[in-house]
Amino acid sequence: MPRIHALSASVVNQIAAGEVLERPASAIKELLENSLDALATRIEIDIVAGGSELIRIVDDGEGIHPDDLLLAVTSHATSKIRAASELFGVRTFGFRGEALASIAEVSHLRLRSRQADQPHAHELEVRYGDVGAVQESGGPLGTLMEIRNLFENVPVRRKFLKSVATEFGQITDQFTRIALAHPRLHLVLRHNDRAVYQLPAVDSPLERIKVFFGEDLAEQLIAVESEHNGIRLWGYVGHPDLNKATRKHQFLFLNGRWIQDRTLQHALTEGYRGLVMVGRHPVAFLFLELPPDLVDVNVHPTKSEVRFQDVQQLFRQVLSTIRTKFLSLDLQSKLTIPATATTSAPMTLTPMPVQPALRSEFADWAKAELGRWTPEAPSAFAHASDHGVSTVEAATAVAEREPSWSAESLLESRLEELETTPGEDADVASPTPSLAVAPTGIAPNTITRALQVHDCYIVIESAEGMTVIDQHALHERVLYEQFRARVLNNAVESQRLLMPVPVDVSAKEAALLVEHAELLDKLGFGVEEFGKDTVLVNRHPVMLRRLDLATLVHDLAERLDNGGASPTRRDLLDELLHMMACKAAVKAGQRLTPEEIESLLEQRHLCDDAHHCPHGRPTALTLSRAELDRQFGRLGA
Repeated sequence: MPRIHALSASVVNQIAAGEVLERPASAIKELLENSLDALATRIEIDIVAGGSELIRIVDDGEGIHPDDLLLAVTSHATSKIRAASELFGVRTFGFRGEALASIAEVSHLRLRSRQADQPHAHELEVRYGDVGAVQESGGPLGTLMEIRNLFENVPVRRKFLKSVATEFGQITDQFTRIALAHPRLHLVLRHNDRAVYQLPAVDSPLERIKVFFGEDLAEQLIAVESEHNGIRLWGYVGHPDLNKATRKHQFLFLNGRWIQDRTLQHALTEGYRGLVMVGRHPVAFLFLELPPDLVDVNVHPTKSEVRFQDVQQLFRQVLSTIRTKFLSLDLQSKLTIPATATTSAPMTLTPMPVQPALRSEFADWAKAELGRWTPEAPSAFAHASDHGVSTVEAATAVAEREPSWSAESLLESRLEELETTPGEDADVASPTPSLAVAPTGIAPNTITRALQVHDCYIVIESAEGMTVIDQHALHERVLYEQFRARVLNNAVESQRLLMPVPVDVSAKEAALLVEHAELLDKLGFGVEEFGKDTVLVNRHPVMLRRLDLATLVHDLAERLDNGGASPTRRDLLDELLHMMACKAAVKAGQRLTPEEIESLLEQRHLCDDAHHCPHGRPTALTLSRAELDRQFGRLGA
């Protein structure tokens, strides 16, 4: 057994770096918090190659005294606390004295600072733990921190860095959190000499929310505020209509510090219970202000996890604040209720009138296309999408026929579709995809005595007794298996748009979408970069053509953002297929015609796993005849 010995300062700092510095974004977070503690009012950040080559942060804060520069890069040296008792009343963002020393150990660090009472600045360089001498230098008031070649002397850590787009996406996450928590701070972020964000000081976080998440999202936010026992809670929560596939749009801040807390997230979820569909998550930007002695921030080196003295009180306050606010609002007046058709006719989507100029433009395009057309018969799937058949009908068609079509008749039918206007007896338009009868090769009326209950469940008689089917879950499974088969066979039908659709996204979402463009192409999406926070969509899957494209693109970006994990390509593809099938399937609350019910039930038998939806929920529950007899006391039956 080796003898016990003390580790060198270099090894200690590298161990600390492993805890504090996971990636370039971690270093930026630590440096930004130092600038905030120095009371900076303006911070400029320059990044090269996702932070692996260069990170430069310049602030106009109070600066560092020349005699303290060497201590600044020394482990466990800090100006924030002096005694252990002060750990339970920390009012600054940093206090451990680990960050700079750790950064200096795994990078080439240049530190330059000037205080107001100093005639000039002073500078210090540290090359991978080798500390140089402090020298006089020119420079403005404030501090410059420059990090080059992060993890260059730790190749194992550097090897595990993700792509430039992914690392920069993590940086924008940290930047966004600081910008939201401190709206009166002037912030600039540049990547590879290109300005990504230039944020002047504003009075309200709502202005920053508009910048990062768009006007549409900001308009659906509801202001909330409460105060109890010296604890103030304020901020913005989304209308129940505004919900996301993940929790990434839930921001919690404690005294200006971004935190993660499961109890508070649970309180937020409970506040929306019954208002948001299961599997969806509300949007929130909440700010907590409470005395420092009521919370312990010395729980984790990254300081994103904290421990509250009375977390149950905070749970009740968050829940009560949200619920009280919702009770004062007429939320129902803002909800979109899906329209339903009568039971005597199948649900249809009523085409909108088309302006003559649009018709003329489309005709000119189509005539030009005729010259390049080849007489190959389209599949039934393409035929369905070309002739206005509903999304779900095209997606759920199992038997494909190859009818004879001429180019002229195809053009004629398209123009007729564009000219169609709703008549007096037209069916009510449905905002969700309709489920139409699809040929399945099974004789009609083989499924009998089917009843739709609450526009959500289908009840049928079965050999075992009685079966209750969740219409959304079953249709989601059908679509998932069919779409997955097409993806694996490289046979996804996609529709190219006459004019690419620009979609406003965050810088991180844009980077993720462009980075995974090849994967999205496999799913039938064509996505290309169009500025720092916009992407162009030029193709999308036929089965999703009735859905809102901008919302769909945002949800795709959320699914692609795996929070630093490394799923396989197959796992990521499967996750996207789950989401797309869920969005295209009929919804709870959507009335189905008898024909549509029959079509859905027939396709149940064509699935490999009709018992569960792609997310694992059961599609059907069976109540046996024996159990029914027992419940009704028919024991002798």
